[in-house]
Parts: sequence; C-alpha cells; structure tokens
Amino acid sequence: MYSVAIEKYTVLMNSITKTQNSPRLLDQLRTAIRYKHYSYATEKAYVYWVRFYIRFHNLQHPAEMSAAQVEAFLQYLSVKRKVSASTHKQALSALLFLYREVLKQDLPWLEEVSRPITSKRLPVVLTRQEVTCAFGNLEGVHLLVAKLLYGTGMRIMEALRLRTKDIDFDHNCIIIRCGKGDKDRVVMLPASLASSLKNQLQYANNVWKGDRANALPGVELPHALQAKYHRAPESWAWFWVFPQERTSACPVSGIHRTRCGIASQRTYFNLAQMLEPFKPCLGTTT
Repeated sequence: MYSVAIEKYTVLMNSITKTQNSPRLLDQLRTAIRYKHYSYATEKAYVYWVRFYIRFHNLQHPAEMSAAQVEAFLQYLSVKRKVSASTHKQALSALLFLYREVLKQDLPWLEEVSRPITSKRLPVVLTRQEVTCAFGNLEGVHLLVAKLLYGTGMRIMEALRLRTKDIDFDHNCIIIRCGKGDKDRVVMLPASLASSLKNQLQYANNVWKGDRANALPGVELPHALQAKYHRAPESWAWFWVFPQERTSACPVSGIHRTRCGIASQRTYFNLAQMLEPFKPCLGTTT
C-alpha cells in the first residue's frame, strides 16, 4: 500500500511540474491560431468560447473531458442561452480546434457531436426611403463608412481596415485584401463617394505626417510582410484610410501605434447603436 501511495504521489508531482513548465492552455490556443494565420477576430472568439467551456465545467481541464461534456455545453448554449445556429457553430469550431490543434486529440467522438442546422432566409432589401432614413441618423466619418458598406457590399471590418493604396480612383475600384477566408477581391468605387473619400484620405495623410514627425512606429502589416519590407509600415501606401485619432497598443504585439478604424471595435458598436431604430428594416442583429 505504501508503494502504491508513493507511485501516485510521483505521478501527481510529475503532472504538476509538466503543467508549470508548459504554457497556459489559452496561450497555447493563441499560438496555434496565429500559426494558422487566422484573423484576430477569430482568435478572440475561440479564446472566449474555450474559456467559457472550461468555466462551465468548473475549471476542469478539456483533456479530461469527453463528448458528454461538449454536448452538455452546446446544449446549454442552445436551450438556456438560446444562441443562433451560427453562434452555436462558432463555439463548436472553437472546441474542435482546441482538441485537434492544441491538445492533438483527433478523437472519434469529435465527429459524433451534433451540428446545428442553419436556416436559410430571404435577404431584406431596403427601399430608397429606408436608406435615406438610415443615413440621416449618421454623420461625418460614420456616414461615409455606412455609405461605403452599402455601395460596395464590403463587411464593416473590411472597410475599417482599408489601406490608402487599396483605393484606385483611376479605375474606380477598391481592392479588399485579406477579406473573409483570407481572400482578396475587387469592388466598384461608387462615384458619389469619390469626393468624400478624397477628403478622408487628406485627413489620414495629416495623421500619417504627424506620426512620421513624432517618429512613431509604423502601422501593423499582415502576416510576415513587416519582416520582409522593413520600411513599409512607415510608408503612406500602407497607412489606414480610417485611422484612429490616438495611438493605442496592438493587441498582438503590444506596440503603441496608430491603429485602424477609429478604434475599430468602438466604431462598430457606434454604428450599430446609431442604426438601432432601423434594425427591423435592415433585418440584422448588428
């Protein structure tokens, strides 16, 4: 009996030592996501769901759980929290990524976890009067962003992350780089927005000149471009069309620099709040 106790104690201490010497699970998750070049939005979402999953099961380590715990968590989201099918799928994708890419457990029961069925809805098309009402609720740069979304069909973060070199006035087009699925595409530039965009670029140019005069770090570049082109982050071509008024820390690198989108997250919620009265006709939850 004494030898058995010694053996159990040794196994426990080895497990504790291994845990202390290895990165925290969520840090491992972030590293795996960045290795795959997933977007920062995906990283935040996956970290949120994995943390939620662990807390839901009273801080039990995911490696010690099985299909029953995953199903219980997803059932809670659907039944108690009443999340949409897309949110349900996102949570499931986060857990699948955790088990397969971080814990390296390609277990058979992962394929047996039930998937939600996404309903197909007809698109809601706004009338001219509804569009005019929606735009009348906005002003300044928020109005320009809203018109850009409506006129080009781009997503809000695609608009907020535009670089100055992506707007081509000569060919009346806008190049969207690293969009959803890390794909590039070209959209038409609405002629009615050309003048407003030129004014916005003039404002951005003033911000860029201020950054250069104060020797601030350049803007962040996608993937490994910064290592390849050392001076590119400081160039006008790579500067944001919609820069922040103030510098802030990059959530990935921690470097204080001018970031995109007038504090992208804040702008997103500002737009959502301003459009709140028109959600019924927009047919969207954001």
